[in-house]
Amino acid sequence: MQSKPYLTLEDIKKIAAGAEAEALRNHWAVSFAIVDDGGHLLWFQRLDGAAPTSSYIAPAKAKTAALGRRESKVYEDVINNGRVSFLSAPEIEGMLEGGVPVIVDGHVIGAVGVSGVKSNEDAQIAKAGIAALIQG
Repeated sequence: MQSKPYLTLEDIKKIAAGAEAEALRNHWAVSFAIVDDGGHLLWFQRLDGAAPTSSYIAPAKAKTAALGRRESKVYEDVINNGRVSFLSAPEIEGMLEGGVPVIVDGHVIGAVGVSGVKSNEDAQIAKAGIAALIQG
């Protein structure tokens, strides 16, 4: 039987604090979600001023990154390059940049999804959250 790491509540709080700090440092009103490796919501936070729709998009991006085991931007790029059939992929709705998997010892143990600013800035916030876990 194999073993793998998983996100604890302490880990999730570190990721959330790192993501929140990055967003606030840049004055970005966003929502962010943290999911486990199966795409199940573990944490959701909507900062003051974040658009209501971001509360739907952030968890979808996180779920897409967790289930796909890759950044959600990969799907956006595939679709933008003409492979629109990916739009029919089951259980994958957040095919926009801003979903980033959390990888520990080669295992995807969850993901962070962010929505509310430019897609590359969403990804920047997600990566800052993950860095707070890995570095801290």
